Amino acid sequence: MRVALDTNVLAYAEGIDDPARRKIAVSLVSDLDSGSTFLPIQVLGELFRVLRKAKYSAVQARAIVFRWQNTFPVIETSTTVLRAALDLTVDHRLTIWDAIILACAAENGCRLLLSEDLQDGFTWNGVTVANPFAAKKHALLAGLLE
Repeated sequence: MRVALDTNVLAYAEGIDDPARRKIAVSLVSDLDSGSTFLPIQVLGELFRVLRKAKYSAVQARAIVFRWQNTFPVIETSTTVLRAALDLTVDHRLTIWDAIILACAAENGCRLLLSEDLQDGFTWNGVTVANPFAAKKHALLAGLLE
């Protein structure tokens, strides 16, 4: 199953904000198949910003982004993704940034988007959002991790 990761999963894995979520995120990314787990380019840009806000130097933040880029394949943003993201913002009131991530995942055949920021269980264009930090795991995520 193809999976996309949102920024919060990577940020928590880097130790930003919450030690309990860090443990979950680190376990999650180590359990995922590197050939079928993808990072929308938007996620890497957001991660750089989050790291800088957390007082990482630009050099440190860049190195971390490059490490993630080498861990999982990166999904580029296209004109089609932008159009779909604009529709998502209008039709479902998502922020443009979250909409770009979801539209990227859909365009690239991902079945799951792992994110704490979107509504757990929300499905759009074949992609279901699953919150990996929820007390009860979404059935698709639970099945993936078994």
